[in-house]
Amino acid sequence: MARTTKNPVLAREAAPAPPGKIHHGAKPDGLQVLLPLADAAPPSESTPLSTATRRLWFCVYLPNLSLEASGKGTAPLAVVEDQHGIHRVLLANEAAIAAGVMPGQSANAALALLPELELEERCTLKEQQVLESLAAWLEQFSSFVSIVSSDVLLLEIAGSLRLYGGLQSLRQQVSKGLERQGFAASLSIAPTPLAATWLARGGRRVCVREATNLVPILRKLPLYCLDWPVAATESLAGMGITKIGDCLRLPREGFARRFGAKRLIELDRAVGRLPDPRTSWRAPEHFCADYEMIEEQSDRELLLAICRELLVAHEQFLLVRQLGTQRLCFSFYHLKAAATKLSLGCMQADRSAKRWSELLSIRFERLGLPEPVIAVRLQGGHTQPLQAESGRLAFQGRAEGSERYSMTQLAERLVARIGNQSVNGVATVAEHRPQLAWRSRNLLAGKVSDALSFVKRGLKRPLWMLPEPAPLHAEEGYPLHLGRLRLLEGPERLETGWWDENGIARDYYTAINPRGMRLWIFKNRSTRSDWYLHGIFG
Repeated sequence: MARTTKNPVLAREAAPAPPGKIHHGAKPDGLQVLLPLADAAPPSESTPLSTATRRLWFCVYLPNLSLEASGKGTAPLAVVEDQHGIHRVLLANEAAIAAGVMPGQSANAALALLPELELEERCTLKEQQVLESLAAWLEQFSSFVSIVSSDVLLLEIAGSLRLYGGLQSLRQQVSKGLERQGFAASLSIAPTPLAATWLARGGRRVCVREATNLVPILRKLPLYCLDWPVAATESLAGMGITKIGDCLRLPREGFARRFGAKRLIELDRAVGRLPDPRTSWRAPEHFCADYEMIEEQSDRELLLAICRELLVAHEQFLLVRQLGTQRLCFSFYHLKAAATKLSLGCMQADRSAKRWSELLSIRFERLGLPEPVIAVRLQGGHTQPLQAESGRLAFQGRAEGSERYSMTQLAERLVARIGNQSVNGVATVAEHRPQLAWRSRNLLAGKVSDALSFVKRGLKRPLWMLPEPAPLHAEEGYPLHLGRLRLLEGPERLETGWWDENGIARDYYTAINPRGMRLWIFKNRSTRSDWYLHGIFG
């Protein structure tokens, strides 16, 4: 089977993050929770700004994103980047590191150590796509997600704690979700976004709940956590300043003149003395996901599995927005031939990957592919709010595990099997004449309630209408049809259409014959008051 990469994110094997040291209220998953310090006052220069609205920022730092975005397996792999005309190793996986490949080596030196090493050029576009996919996934935990840089995501979680059962439960769900997707992330939580980011970059798996605890924990972080320019950090190192705490002890005016007011503002924002507004990232409202393969693939079972995986990502996209769609379009790309399109339609807006997969399986049997496939794209259609339905009671006598399909699902399956042109519904028309009061309708064009049934207007109409009214014999003024008819309801007078050649003037009745058949009959109100049969009730 061909190795594949895709966007959204592949599930990959990843080593768990190393456990952190436990202090002040140990948590079993290695999370530090720093409680308020009752006996220690913060330095005067770092007094936090008191705010009415308390916020809590969750930082997700992805130091190996360039390597993880490649989606490769466990074979030796290194991501290289052009640095001053020389390709150097940026990151290497465990198999490559075990053979002596290290970041900073030239590509030639790495290949000399490990000839079977696979080199991949860094792709910032792919990293951005993966980062946005993760940001969209994190939107289920917070309404405010911010993309800080190429490897840092921020969530504001103060309003989500109660919904997810507390801070520890929320953090565990995020951590386990990232591991399942194959990402080794450093996670930290703090009252300010910069503090959370610096702690995550420093590998500190901590949770700082109170702003008064920020200075003691930030003071020990090295300067590389700040992501400042190399010139600034080297200049500070030449002065013997290697920790953030050293920067906080410097005279403020002299620090601002030497290194710029921007650096001083960052320090103030990190400890909470100044506000730090952030821009919320929003996922696009229209779903589009690609699955790219390393080599051409003709295995239809594999292609079908890829499509199902894209449908799962599509379901998650709609779930967090409480939306549904009636249309999907798959595109199968080939190297030399034009892309093969496969469109699916649903009668009611839905997001269920299982339901779409069933329709896909039916259509995929008859799909002709002129060439092997190199990539698959899934595009979602126009979205609409999803209407929730109440659950159904389980009645006795129903076989366990048996599935029951609604009329809607039956119609969708028929459309997928024999084509949209062969299955039609019925819709009403604003017309009193029965033979003109309906028309056929595309089942996928609108609501199923309008397309499948028109006997919901308070008017009793038979399900079976004759193409043309059939004359009935009469006996002593009573119509006959397999015996003498007994009138049950009526008359319903219809007198319309005088403006064209199909005008009518009739009195309609519901009648029953000796065999129990319910009929819809009418009597002309013209000179010849003959009886006619127009329809038969079920």
